[in-house]
Amino acid sequence: MIKQICLNIPVADLPRSMAFFKALGFAENPQVTGDDGAMIVISDAIAVMLTTYSKFREFTPKAVCDTSKAVEVLFNLNCESRQEVDSLVASALSAGGSTYDKPEDLGFMYSHSFVDLDGHGWGVFHISNPPPNQ
Repeated sequence: MIKQICLNIPVADLPRSMAFFKALGFAENPQVTGDDGAMIVISDAIAVMLTTYSKFREFTPKAVCDTSKAVEVLFNLNCESRQEVDSLVASALSAGGSTYDKPEDLGFMYSHSFVDLDGHGWGVFHISNPPPNQ
């Protein structure tokens, strides 16, 4: 059984990106942090490995996506409340991130998004009445 997902994302300035994610309230795992990468703990089940471009290139023979011109993936985080959605976006903006949309309220789901310092898109949402487990 898979217990955790760890996303690897390339970053231009590792200390700056670490500070950005810490400003969102996420912790660093010092056991998996070094000169070319840092693990940011989003939750017990989700971690993000921020890696320098040179280290990231060691993991793949393909070119790294230029996030100023293209999107390879969008990350989405399910929050516990609407307030947490708003707080994460506000923290991201205060830490130098950006957004390209406005909050959306569909009644059963509230969402917004931010873009981190390296152009990676993060959707944050809260589902107020999830369906019962079947």
